[in-house]
Amino acid sequence: MTTFKEIRGTAIQSVSSDPTNPEVGQIWYNNTIGVLKGYRSLGGVWAAGGNLPVTNHQSGGAGIQTANVIFGGTAPPANPQKTAATFEYDGSTWSPGGNMNTSRTGPSGAGTQTAALGAGGYKFPGASDDAETYDGSTWTNITSMPTADIYASTGTQISALYAALGTTLEYSAPSWSSGGALNTPRQEGSMAGTQTAALFFGGGPQTAASNATEEYDGSAWTAGGTMNTARGIQIGGTGASQTAAVAFGGAGPTEPQVSAATELYDGTSWTTTGSLATARSRSLKGGSQGTASFAICVGGTASAVSNAVE
Repeated sequence: MTTFKEIRGTAIQSVSSDPTNPEVGQIWYNNTIGVLKGYRSLGGVWAAGGNLPVTNHQSGGAGIQTANVIFGGTAPPANPQKTAATFEYDGSTWSPGGNMNTSRTGPSGAGTQTAALGAGGYKFPGASDDAETYDGSTWTNITSMPTADIYASTGTQISALYAALGTTLEYSAPSWSSGGALNTPRQEGSMAGTQTAALFFGGGPQTAASNATEEYDGSAWTAGGTMNTARGIQIGGTGASQTAAVAFGGAGPTEPQVSAATELYDGTSWTTTGSLATARSRSLKGGSQGTASFAICVGGTASAVSNAVE
């Protein structure tokens, strides 16, 4: 019979107290209480955060889990209730920020709470090419995008990447330029990483959500690992690195089949982890600089437009 030592290359230790930082797969015998113990990962867990003061979906976002900003979006009762409102989050409560100059739904963001970029979206009728920067209190208009659309985005206020359908735009303050087009044109996916090392995942038309991932090297997109659950119609996602991203929520394979699925990307493959407490699509969109381990999901649409935060 194969022993634990042969499998792991180490014997089971007898210790008087549990190790403070055990490794996944580690086994030990606690001789104080006479119990054989082991350590395994249960995956990520979503927890409730402070609710938004308003219900909202398709807002833009930027920042980290404990210093986030959302802007624009759509409020009930129905379209075209686009908004210019901005709200800032400190990890527990939301407070109003300065309004955007142009009301719209579906803008996409990049950067931090005090240095954010918001661009694109939809103004009813027609897509938006408006672009603005936020300094923590005031939005300022900047050079318009060369192509109006509802984009996914990632990066910083001064170095960002926006992609949708056949268009990829690189923003290097103060100007926009064209980048390589996605191999599989689709809309309302999500992004992670930087302008020169980015991911685009999920998305697609309303009738056929995608599980495809593409990786960007600063000039061209190439295929990455496929997600376990195909999702489009604004899948959520974040990650400051091309090799450590998280995808959550979205609709799939078609609306109104909203998803709670959450997956982690390691640069090669996606692994399923703890699901959202509330399945939803159209949560905040944009290049949050949060990590794969500390993400935030704000608002969105489940059975109704939500103000819930996880």
